Amino acid sequence: MNVDPQDLRRTVVALLAEAGHAGPICESESLFLSGRLDSLAAAEILALLERDYGLDLADANFDITGIDTLARLEALARQQPA
Repeated sequence: MNVDPQDLRRTVVALLAEAGHAGPICESESLFLSGRLDSLAAAEILALLERDYGLDLADANFDITGIDTLARLEALARQQPA
């Protein structure tokens, strides 16, 4: 599945806004260090990426820091086979 980075960004920003973290997010801002992303929100984002975008995150070497910024999320999505 081909993932549109802007669509992915809108989806993640909306999910964070639902969790009470509205406002602009810089592409390189650490979502964990800023407090926007906690373990529950991270699990929700991972589930969303797998369900809505068909991303396979079952790799045993997956590192949670791969979803720490919008830029990393977009890069992760681009790495997935179409």
